[in-house]
Amino acid sequence: QAKYLAQIILVGAQVVGRAFMRALRQEFAASQAAADARGRAERPQSAAASRIIGISLQEAQQILNVSSLNPEEIQKNYDHLFKVNDKSVGGSFYLQSKVVRAKERLDEELRIQAKGDKEKGQKAET
Repeated sequence: QAKYLAQIILVGAQVVGRAFMRALRQEFAASQAAADARGRAERPQSAAASRIIGISLQEAQQILNVSSLNPEEIQKNYDHLFKVNDKSVGGSFYLQSKVVRAKERLDEELRIQAKGDKEKGQKAET
């Protein structure tokens, strides 16, 4: 009796384990495909910045609640969110870190755009 019960439990655990591993592989493949698609949608320099900083441009805009790359609006929202998430006023260090990373990502995107505009200006002169 106990032998059969142990075998049933073992087989059940193997089935559940295999299903879990299959689901995990599918989820990993789906996230890789989404990341690849997101990378193709962005310009090469912008995609590289997303990989380095670890946050996409869209995600950074959502975190700081900005719709356009307006430096004044970005700075205003950053200052507010950084202050309200300060640990000394009961905020979250994790959220404060997300705000900082989002600001870094948007600053990098502004730098990339400025560099691109400068290059376009130089090409127009020649």
